[in-house]
Amino acid sequence: MFFAQYYLDCLSQASYMIADDTTGHAVVVDPRRDVSEYLADAEARGFSVVGVINTHFHADFVAGHLEMAARTGAWIGYGSRAETEYPIRRLAEGERVVLGDVVLEIMETPGHTPESISVLVYEHADDSLPHGVLTGDALFVGDVGRPDLLASVGVTAEELGAMLHDSVQTKLMGLPDEVRVFPAHGAGSACGKNLSTEKQSTIGEQRATNYACAPMSQDDFVALVTAGQSAAPGYFAFDADLNRRERELFDPAAAPRPLTSEEFAARRAGGAVVVDARHPQEFAAGHLLGAVNVPADGRFAEQAGTVLSPEAELLVIAPQNREEEIVTRLARIGFDRVAGYLRGADDALTSMAGEVVWASRVTAAQLRTAMDGEQPPVVIDVRSCGERSTNGFIRDALHIDLGELPRRLDEIPADRPLVLHCAGGHRSSVAASLLRHHGFTDVSDLLGGYAAWALLNAPVTA
Repeated sequence: MFFAQYYLDCLSQASYMIADDTTGHAVVVDPRRDVSEYLADAEARGFSVVGVINTHFHADFVAGHLEMAARTGAWIGYGSRAETEYPIRRLAEGERVVLGDVVLEIMETPGHTPESISVLVYEHADDSLPHGVLTGDALFVGDVGRPDLLASVGVTAEELGAMLHDSVQTKLMGLPDEVRVFPAHGAGSACGKNLSTEKQSTIGEQRATNYACAPMSQDDFVALVTAGQSAAPGYFAFDADLNRRERELFDPAAAPRPLTSEEFAARRAGGAVVVDARHPQEFAAGHLLGAVNVPADGRFAEQAGTVLSPEAELLVIAPQNREEEIVTRLARIGFDRVAGYLRGADDALTSMAGEVVWASRVTAAQLRTAMDGEQPPVVIDVRSCGERSTNGFIRDALHIDLGELPRRLDEIPADRPLVLHCAGGHRSSVAASLLRHHGFTDVSDLLGGYAAWALLNAPVTA
């Protein structure tokens, strides 16, 4: 048996290839949209990809099932409850996908979404113990998939929570302790609240350590797994819907081209939104008026999907020689309306010097002095609920999770100075740039974030 995990740090997303070395037949599970790596590995090993399985309709990225099928002729498999615009193979409870001696067996594990499945992997067809189980977003290492993402039309979080209770507590915890667990996400994903940095585990380890795997009633389970979840990024519903649809294929060879400064300026004047992927300090030192800062060195795709609209035409400014990478990372979440990018951002910004502005950033000491002044700023905390409850918060700060910020702009006073903060100063630059993009003028973000503030001030807790 060939078994490989492909992990994408930006989205904390895991995909898998399983193949039978004898027959050369392979299946790819939960592929991302840029499928070249899977195809290169398959070709190098003489494998033929015969099937693509999505464990559910993903909300946090656009899956690469259509790209894989177009390149290989593979069938596309989903759980039996899935409804799509394109032809699929409906995979029912107990169904076996035979690759040779290697066999995959379907386990229906709804709850994160109604159509969710897990995939048992048997190295040999007559093995009584599976090598492992690909759990999708039903079971993570240290957590379970949240049932409240509203990605499933017509099904409530309570109904999904009841399904998830049965899937986790009865089906998955009914497997032997030795079975390896291979989830679709790791730490940092907004699909759960307590995901581990470990990329695999065992059923026994999860039974012993995962808070949601301890025996409990359905009501207690639902209350526990839905409490303290961060706000879902705004693009999640868009991607969940897009994954059901027939859509244009991603073609790396047809990626947006570099633009001249004149072309870039014309597109910007026509309403295109500038996405500046440089480090917050570089952005603060000089950027185009109205640009939104989403740093490349972080959770770029998720944060871009949080603060930008998939309908908007986008222009990219990126760190040197990372322009095409940024375009690909946007494509992974279905943000395909990229008009182009600036090659050599520093020179291009110099040529548009009349439109270049700087961004205010304040230290923790400066913020404390300002808060004691005659016109104290409104402090806006863009961390999650869990971060606030665990680490404390700045007294009287307005709490708006970054994921909620685009739809809560009307709660923010436009006539007072604003200082935004996160944990360390990354998300606050994103948030502050978004407010400036929407016309707020007196906006700063806190250097070093809450960590810097806590060094100078005793934490406030509820």
